[in-house]
Amino acid sequence: MEMPPSITPSQMNLLRAIAAMAWADGQLEPKEVDLMLARLSDLFAVSGAHHTQLLQELRIYLEQKLSLEEVIPKLHSDQERELVLKLGYGVIACSARAPEEPNINEEEAEAYQALKALLNLSAERVATLEAEAQRELACTTGDRVDAWVRSVELYGFGK
Repeated sequence: MEMPPSITPSQMNLLRAIAAMAWADGQLEPKEVDLMLARLSDLFAVSGAHHTQLLQELRIYLEQKLSLEEVIPKLHSDQERELVLKLGYGVIACSARAPEEPNINEEEAEAYQALKALLNLSAERVATLEAEAQRELACTTGDRVDAWVRSVELYGFGK
C-alpha cells in the first residue's frame, strides 16, 4: 500500500511544476537536484525524522516527468502561479548542458513560453518576476538555491 505524500498539496504542486520545467530539455543536473532537494526538505520537514523520509520522497517526485499542462491547472492562487514562474525561470536559466550552449536552450525556451501562457499572468508581473529571478541567478549555486527557498518561504509554502 502506497503512503500518501508527507507534504501539502500546494507544496506538491509547486515541486511538480518546478520539476516539469527542470525536465524541459530532458535532463536534470544531479548536483543541483541534490542541493535543491536538501534545501526543500529542510524547508518542508516538520521534524528531524521527517527530514530523512522527505528527502527520499522529494527525489522520487522530482524525478517524475509530468507535463506543465498536467501540473499548472492545479495551482489555485496568483501567489502559487507567481512563485512557479519565478522558480521555473530560475531552473532553466541557471546552467547549460554543455559549455558551448546558452543557459536557456531551445527546448527550455519553448517550455518557458508554454509556462507563461498557462499561468496567464500580466506581462508587467512576468517582467518583475523575471527580473527578481535574474538577480538571484547572479548568485553562486548554493546562494541561488537559498534565494529560491527564501522565495518559497515568503510565498508561504514552508512548514
